[in-house]
Amino acid sequence: MSTSFSKIAVLAVLSSAVALTTGCATKRSTSEVVVAPLGIPGGQVGYTGAVIVDNSNAVISGAENLQAVVYFAFDSSAITTQAANVLNQHASLLSSNPAAGVVIAGHTDERGSREYNIALGERRAQAARDYLAAQGVAVNNIRVISYGEERPAVAGNTEDAYAQNRRAELSY
Repeated sequence: MSTSFSKIAVLAVLSSAVALTTGCATKRSTSEVVVAPLGIPGGQVGYTGAVIVDNSNAVISGAENLQAVVYFAFDSSAITTQAANVLNQHASLLSSNPAAGVVIAGHTDERGSREYNIALGERRAQAARDYLAAQGVAVNNIRVISYGEERPAVAGNTEDAYAQNRRAELSY
């Protein structure tokens, strides 16, 4: 009977040791997802919930003439030829104004869970950032944010509405 008792005691000690060591494991580092505020109640005048970027009037004027939206295929963050053409114009503006900053906001259509769409919006914004960086734009001048499905450009459950909501928007 004592052998049976000692086996149970050894198993209990080992189980406790395993539980303690796995319970104390460090968390994996994860990618940071910035979820934009939907507005500040009673907040700053003119603040709409977007990140404020301090650029010169020349940069802002130059950006007004550029298309500020790039579109993506369903469930994709791949840069299309059309998106590359738009981003090349922004890269030119940013390269000629090295102190200028830009915010890229990633968006999705409403299909998929909120968490999935926040992550997909982030991948889309990061893809646009990476493309600009490959064109010579300083990465530290580019901020990335994801709204996921929270700010649709067009309401509705049609393929046209979905297509217009799968986007990344650049703002100066």
